[in-house]
Amino acid sequence: MAGHSKWANIKHQKARADAQRGNLFAKLIREIMVASRQGGSNLDSNLRLRIAVRKARDNNVPNDNIQRAIKKGAGELEGVNFEDVVYEGYGPGGAALLIEAVTDNRNRTTSEIRHLLQRNNGSLGEVGSVAWMFERKGYLALDRSKLDITEDDILLMAIEAGAQDVEIGEESFEIYTEPEDFTKVQAMLEENDLPLEVAEMTMIPVSSISFAGDEAESVLRLIDVLDGHDDVQRVHSNAEIR
Repeated sequence: MAGHSKWANIKHQKARADAQRGNLFAKLIREIMVASRQGGSNLDSNLRLRIAVRKARDNNVPNDNIQRAIKKGAGELEGVNFEDVVYEGYGPGGAALLIEAVTDNRNRTTSEIRHLLQRNNGSLGEVGSVAWMFERKGYLALDRSKLDITEDDILLMAIEAGAQDVEIGEESFEIYTEPEDFTKVQAMLEENDLPLEVAEMTMIPVSSISFAGDEAESVLRLIDVLDGHDDVQRVHSNAEIR
């Protein structure tokens, strides 16, 4: 899976999220509610909820808010009903976009996503138009500046735990797993006191398209605009920015 490093995009998105903390809190709460509704309120048996709660805690969402969201999702408290929706589309230069959203009004969100794409040289595609370009994987990232471990050690440790691939960059270690191996690899890293910057299920492009210059800026701007929408949880792209 060489060439599919997510680290640069994650750093960019984190900086943006820090600037819009209130918007991020709302997205995290929605994700918890949907995960709880779909898989129940038990963290031990609901992987999606466990990941959502961890991410919320990592971003300092108050525990009372987290517990209330879990109860609302599970139907133990009254609340708005949210649902998952995935949009497929294209950005400048034909970059494939897979947009994961959580909404209480599918028609409104669809209209707004289409409008954002059209205003930024993109277009909304049909169901299945780009989904085939991505694979669901577990993704774990570690910041090398916070670690005292050799490349060989992290590689051996991850592969023995069941990781599919490890990408070693100047600033990061990025570990990819099959969905069913994600929890085992995450547990191994935590047991060895290796602090995770990211631990999530994500969509990885099968192949990438390289962008540079003005076209790269246009792709990044569109991803930023989409990511800034209240209902959008994640934006995946096969664009590789040079």
